[in-house]
Amino acid sequence: MSRPEEPHRPFFHFGNPFRMLSPKGSQLCPRLLSLLNTFEGTLSKRLQILVPKDKDDILSLSWMKLAMDSLSEIHCDIKNLITELELPITGWDEKWIDVYLDVSVKLLDISIAFTSELTKLNQGHLLLQCVLHKLESNSPDQFIRACSSLDRWRQHIGSKNPRVETCSPILDSLVESLMLPKVKNSAKGKVLMRAMYGVKVATIYICSVFAAAFSGSAKNLLDLTIPDALPWAQVFSEVQTTVNAEIRNIFSSGKFTVLRELDAVDACIKKLCPLLQDGVGPIEEESFKNSVSDLKMMAEKLSQGLDNLSKVIDGFFKIVLTGRDALLCNLRAGDVPNSMLGRNVEEQVVR
Repeated sequence: MSRPEEPHRPFFHFGNPFRMLSPKGSQLCPRLLSLLNTFEGTLSKRLQILVPKDKDDILSLSWMKLAMDSLSEIHCDIKNLITELELPITGWDEKWIDVYLDVSVKLLDISIAFTSELTKLNQGHLLLQCVLHKLESNSPDQFIRACSSLDRWRQHIGSKNPRVETCSPILDSLVESLMLPKVKNSAKGKVLMRAMYGVKVATIYICSVFAAAFSGSAKNLLDLTIPDALPWAQVFSEVQTTVNAEIRNIFSSGKFTVLRELDAVDACIKKLCPLLQDGVGPIEEESFKNSVSDLKMMAEKLSQGLDNLSKVIDGFFKIVLTGRDALLCNLRAGDVPNSMLGRNVEEQVVR
């Protein structure tokens, strides 16, 4: 699953989102400023939890679940902000709708790719269960078959997933969309666009971490550069620096897989296979039993971690989908130009 270390992707620089809030003669009223400050303060807290106390937690399934939970909460936060802004769809600029619909459909595609990879990994768990069943038989013939099944497991886990391979160009297009449209004569719109900037930065970065982990390729890991003056910039920089350094360190180690729980299973297999190939005599019996017990425990931990991560990715997919569906319903029901409906509703269909 892990590939040779590759060159880092370039740092991406974007326009200053503060320009959206500081046009000539424009000031936010206290209520809007309070809403924005609350949103960005919460965003900082959501990002901060991604820096673990122990760096060895990075790319564990439990840490990835925490990251996706945090991302889901960020997307719920922006939906709540839109409600609090009392900004009806009819008051949205056509370009805002273009951005929202384009980004949402790409996030759905990425979620589907991640889900397909987790499904593949769960299929590998079935092979492990088969192996454990054969090892309980104490039959030399079954031991040989178990060793063959373990080889198939490694081949299955290391195989490329075409869906995951599509994440890289999707992420690149999302990076390009960080340059948000200009907002004129709408204080609420300015708040919305700046908040959306934060959501998109967090989303793109976390998704790039998942894409790197699932593809086994460090080239999918992004380095994003944002304006230092943003209230959450320092926290984001700390997260990105800490997480990226550890992930690149894992890739450079040349391990079979960068996912912690998968690597633990592989380590058990490496201990077990020589015993199966050489034969289990009285001297090796205790070591054999311990190796089988360790494999069983690590396989169960892997299965539980995959199930938990699958649930939160499915939850994220539903959050994005319901938000998109709500916007499309409002577009159809609201007083919006036919041209807007034609381009955004008919052409942007979830793949």
